[in-house]
Amino acid sequence: MKFIHEYRDAEGARRLVDAIRRQVTRPWNIMEVCGGQTHAIVRFGLDELLPRDVTLIHGPGCPVCVTPLEILDAAIAIASRPGVIFCSFGDMLRVPGSQQDLLRVKSEGGDVRIVYSPMDAVTLARQQPGREVVFFAIGFETTAPANAMAVLQAARLDLRNFSVLVSHVLVPPALCAVLDAPNCRVQGFLAPGHVCAVMGTEEYRPIVEQYHVPIVVTGFEPLDILQGVAMTLRQLEEGRAETEIQYSRAVRPEGNPLAIAQIREVFEPVPRKWRGIGEIPGSGLGLRPAYARFDARTRFGVEQITADEPKECIAGDVLQGHRLPCDCPAFGVRCTPERPLGAPMVSAEGSCAAYYRYRRHAK
Repeated sequence: MKFIHEYRDAEGARRLVDAIRRQVTRPWNIMEVCGGQTHAIVRFGLDELLPRDVTLIHGPGCPVCVTPLEILDAAIAIASRPGVIFCSFGDMLRVPGSQQDLLRVKSEGGDVRIVYSPMDAVTLARQQPGREVVFFAIGFETTAPANAMAVLQAARLDLRNFSVLVSHVLVPPALCAVLDAPNCRVQGFLAPGHVCAVMGTEEYRPIVEQYHVPIVVTGFEPLDILQGVAMTLRQLEEGRAETEIQYSRAVRPEGNPLAIAQIREVFEPVPRKWRGIGEIPGSGLGLRPAYARFDARTRFGVEQITADEPKECIAGDVLQGHRLPCDCPAFGVRCTPERPLGAPMVSAEGSCAAYYRYRRHAK
């Protein structure tokens, strides 16, 4: 615990970087999983402070970025129907589908509304009994408890006009997919603190044991990330592989038992396709049979929608850490936040958006 709280200010950050330099004896590759961590790394140049032997690899931890194209096309198809109020968080409105985005649907008269909680959509369903209200339920485990609560509330109220379009994804199966890739370079992970605040750390233990990689649950401030890197490097240099918590002010090993119970009551693990990556077994959440009546894909008959990624977009390689955003020929030219080819350029946590904003000319 002393190690975690040892560095608190700019001078402490300098001493922390110096300590990292002294302990590194060989090249190491560490993947930060969360897009929020990626933005902090790029914005504050944390990777440029580290020794050349330490490489930070940007991971797939942006739920907006990995929402599969066919789910977006399904959302657009549902939102375009008369009599539907389609509710979503604001960061999904400009994510491109095959032909358009939800913002275009809204501009053409679709009733697409930005909400700040899934309970807002439940309230709308109560207020508008003659309209179908659909909530776009995306995200990692972080947002799953609130979305489960909305479904439970809709069930208690017997709302017949409320449904959810579910595209939840789970972090641990994604880490296994990264490690199983034939060209994997990752030797340690900075795990997302907000996800572990909900789920705890127990489900990462089998990954550590099977692949012998350290996993350090890390926060999102610059010092959090530097401390997480230092703790990961310490394990690597000592030949250890354990689950550790840097983000101790928010994360407990057991997580939030009430939130976990709520998730498990409403959702069950299902295969999920990740945009640009492909299907990962057991990496998604779907509604359990007891709540299947709230499934918007079934209600609106959009289960069979399929879509192909734009060939020019290398988002899949970026999300898996194989390439950097600036390696893409379209980056900053044919792909910009105003006209994105892929989700990582438009999402607030996308690595392409981070590079465009802070390192547009990086090579």
